[in-house]
Amino acid sequence: MTSIALKSFVGLRQSSAEKPHYFTSHSSQTKPRKLKLNFHVIKASKSSPKLTNRNLRVAVIGGGPAGGAAAETLAKGGIETYLIERKMDNCKPCGGAIPLCMVGEFDLPLDIIDRRVTKMKMISPSNVAVDIGRTLKPHEYIGMLRREVLDAYLRDRAKANGAEVINGLFLKMDVPKDGDSPYVLHYNGYDEKAGGVGEKRTLEVDAVIGADGANSRVAKGIGAGDYDYAIAFQERIKIPDDKMAYYEDLAEMYVGDDVSPDFYGWVFPKCDHVAVGTGTVTHKGDIKKFQLATRNRAKDKILGGKIIRVEAHPIPEHPRPRRLLGRVALVGDAAGYVTKCSGEGIYFAAKSGRMCAEAIVEGSENGKRMVNEGDLRKYLEKWDKTYWPTYKVLDVLQKVFYRSNPAREAFVEMCADEYVQKMTFDSYLYKQVAPGNPWQDLKLAVNTIGSLVRANALKKEMDKLSV
Repeated sequence: MTSIALKSFVGLRQSSAEKPHYFTSHSSQTKPRKLKLNFHVIKASKSSPKLTNRNLRVAVIGGGPAGGAAAETLAKGGIETYLIERKMDNCKPCGGAIPLCMVGEFDLPLDIIDRRVTKMKMISPSNVAVDIGRTLKPHEYIGMLRREVLDAYLRDRAKANGAEVINGLFLKMDVPKDGDSPYVLHYNGYDEKAGGVGEKRTLEVDAVIGADGANSRVAKGIGAGDYDYAIAFQERIKIPDDKMAYYEDLAEMYVGDDVSPDFYGWVFPKCDHVAVGTGTVTHKGDIKKFQLATRNRAKDKILGGKIIRVEAHPIPEHPRPRRLLGRVALVGDAAGYVTKCSGEGIYFAAKSGRMCAEAIVEGSENGKRMVNEGDLRKYLEKWDKTYWPTYKVLDVLQKVFYRSNPAREAFVEMCADEYVQKMTFDSYLYKQVAPGNPWQDLKLAVNTIGSLVRANALKKEMDKLSV
């Protein structure tokens, strides 16, 4: 079963490092290439009216990876694009890990990546440490960055491609009663004219992309429904140079009831500090206790450190019941695109923002026609077909291996296997299918069952001792 699960875990869409290409009005003269933003023959719905004397207007609410990627794609595709973000220096409590494929796929400059992690330690409840990364090739790494740096870069690039970036706080939207009238967005604008208190303003647009995070107001505006969420708590800690040298290319993950009953604790290296954090869905009120335990588990390696920033934020645990209504679509955390077990969200946020924007560009014939719900639904259909199995498998893995300390011990034991490491890293780094070895798959299945049996036996003995 674990063999099947791991194959599903790596069954992700193949990515490419080629630069994106956008079709223009004369694109029919250009031979199509296999590129990420290749819209091929662009056809809007026959029922969609052509726009007169203007292009399609779309607002992106939220300026994180999802919003930045969406706004850039829209602007390059001929859409009149507005990106609204309140906190231009937002420092979301996020581990900041990105897969290698994202660097090429989103043309990220290497200077925004703080660290190239090539080694990881997975540390069990009993402090058994397993070194992970032995299967990495010399050029392979996990990128570690700060969200405020990545987000600003993507917003700036969207602006350079024609998007209007608005420093504003989105409040609500008036939903039109027909398919052609505009959505009226209400927001507080913050600029030199408005001053520090802000100025109430409105904006009329044809479509809206909600990229405004777990507490999305756009989601509330379309009745998207609630979801379970985790609280992520993180401290940025400046540690002495000799301690920082230990984390130069190393990240740590701690599992155990002490650091989280349903997630993990982490120590991830940044430019001149480490990010130490944890998260939980089931025991949110104890998050500071779990954070203290995470610090204590790593105390010898961060001794003498000074906390320079404390961050906390909700993180979705599964997609919302509704992610689309009319000409409004949700992406990123607003849609609930964070994987269980690993908690990965940055890549999937940027990817969903781009895919949604591609659907709008395609449906509008590069901004020349109105779009409808059917055009935006193509994004959801494509997303679910590509990534839904991954979310389901990781949900199962979390329930199997995070349910008790003995199960976590079994999980860490599994991570020592080189085949597990290769399959896991290949899937994470490239988001594509990693070819498996049938014999190794069989051995892995047997070893996994053995680990779980030993974990179950250990749990029974521990239960006896606690009686």
